[in-house]
Amino acid sequence: MTAATAIPVARRGFLPGLNPLAKLAAPLPAMVALVFVRDIGTPLAFLALAYATLLAGARLSARGLLLLGVVVPTAVVVVGLGFAVWVDPAGAPPTTEVLRIGGWALTEGALWVGLATGLRLAAIMTLAFIGGLTTAGADLVRALVQQLRVPYRIGYAALAAIRFVPRFGRELELIRQAHRVRGANGGPLTAPARWAQTVVPLLAGAIRHAERVALAMDARAFGAHPDRTERHHVPWRPRDTLFVLGVWAVSAALFVVV
Repeated sequence: MTAATAIPVARRGFLPGLNPLAKLAAPLPAMVALVFVRDIGTPLAFLALAYATLLAGARLSARGLLLLGVVVPTAVVVVGLGFAVWVDPAGAPPTTEVLRIGGWALTEGALWVGLATGLRLAAIMTLAFIGGLTTAGADLVRALVQQLRVPYRIGYAALAAIRFVPRFGRELELIRQAHRVRGANGGPLTAPARWAQTVVPLLAGAIRHAERVALAMDARAFGAHPDRTERHHVPWRPRDTLFVLGVWAVSAALFVVV
């Protein structure tokens, strides 16, 4: 038996249609190299590259836009100020003082060091969003099994574990609704008690779901053979190669120019 045809992908930009491994491999060299840079221009350039790729290649949800427009800039400011406060004054460039409290002084050099650190971490995080915001977990597992030859026993067991998370969220909401129907809402002081009351039913539901998944996997002879026929195929296309090579070329050019 041959693998099934490729999964049809909704046209929401070019990024969701790429192989998940391509979206991991393309920014990976830049993410590793950014760990060792100490200037401001290089992470700022890669931050702009990641933003341009995400905004041009995917139709982000409101949560994704909030993440890029608010969370990332806020993280840069908070991390930058935090590192500026804790940086060793002897390791910072000798510059004028901005603030002095007793024997401690905040200098412009420390602020630049903190800003560079915040931008570096933000650039690495945003480059990771290229794959993280545009890839489904199931497709990533399928790509790992099909292209990187990860044993399907490991890959699909991990996929089953990943799918536990949204189910826990739904069950937790059902338990909370049941508590509200029974008048167990209470006030703010009863919040710890309500949380304790959800542990037992949530754990019982998790055990029941795990037993059903285990029975379903056993019924399908999971793990009985060295390989399995794939229902969904996630292929590696020429456009995936072009995307990886293009991002690598742009990354190398940015490191050289900046």
